Amino acid sequence: MISASDRQIAVELIEEAVAAGARKRLACEELGITVRTLQRWVRGGEIRRDARPTALRPAPAHKLTEIERAAVLKLVNEPRFAALPPTQIVPRLADEGRYVASESTIYRILRAEQQLTARTRVRTAVHREPPRRCAHAPNQLWCWDITYLPAAVRGTFFFLYLVLDVYSRKIVAHEVHAEESGHHAAALIERAVLRERIAGQPLVIHQDNGSPMKASTFVAKLQELGIDASYSRPSVSDDNAYAESLFRTCKYRPEYPGVFSSLDEARAWALRFERWYNCEHKHRNLKFISPAERHCGVDRAIFAARRKLYELARARHPARWSRNTRDWSLPDQVWLNRPTQQPIMREAA
Repeated sequence: MISASDRQIAVELIEEAVAAGARKRLACEELGITVRTLQRWVRGGEIRRDARPTALRPAPAHKLTEIERAAVLKLVNEPRFAALPPTQIVPRLADEGRYVASESTIYRILRAEQQLTARTRVRTAVHREPPRRCAHAPNQLWCWDITYLPAAVRGTFFFLYLVLDVYSRKIVAHEVHAEESGHHAAALIERAVLRERIAGQPLVIHQDNGSPMKASTFVAKLQELGIDASYSRPSVSDDNAYAESLFRTCKYRPEYPGVFSSLDEARAWALRFERWYNCEHKHRNLKFISPAERHCGVDRAIFAARRKLYELARARHPARWSRNTRDWSLPDQVWLNRPTQQPIMREAA
């Protein structure tokens, strides 16, 4: 809606442009109006105000009366219809030989009465907070999962079990089997604990809700080893984001064959991938050091050497540095689902 003063200004601008030689249609298009709109504004030689907001519009002749409206509202709130939407109510009434209003009309009535909510009798949705875990050093928080490795026969797979240290991103254990089972998972975790020499130390392992993760054999093994189990929310893969990210890295490697002809081939490839990922891969989220370097604690010395190098480079050419040198440090705490207000604490330089 344009005020009368704005219309007056628009008309004067168009008249000025036309007097200077511009075409009226093009001048109107510059202001986003049509020639017909301009003619309506100046009809009778004067600028007309917009009368649409105050126009009197007769009510539709077919509008429901208040009595009919109340009858419809009473009908849809009967016990037999209280849990049904209008799309279910109207056909049922039709089978009874009754027609009171269309679905859209009933929806409008319910919206006006603020009754346009979920009418089905279902349980109220329960909001679950994501599991929040924090690690300050290696071997405090692990996550693991299982992914499919396609076999040569269509529809058959091998299964890659991967256990990741969340703090260092190091793969602490892996295995490839021909099936998923809680027995394989329990044996894998036990070997990982012995390999890292952390038996009896506090450890949390996070996983999703797959059957191997909930198997009684696996759960009993965690209790035997003194490991606290953490689970993702149902149907929320982001709660186990570290494992999902690792699987993407795994399957987007150029060396990933896509199809494995045998279990031995899959195991040989998985072993090569673990060695590359732990020792050669410069992890972007670790400021380009390998997970093995972060896991064994040599990252501080590497970062100190990098900081020294950058300081020397700035000393040689200070004009090339408008700000501080690159931040070669990592947070001293790593979160699984960091709280929104939780600050990021960085290790001392």
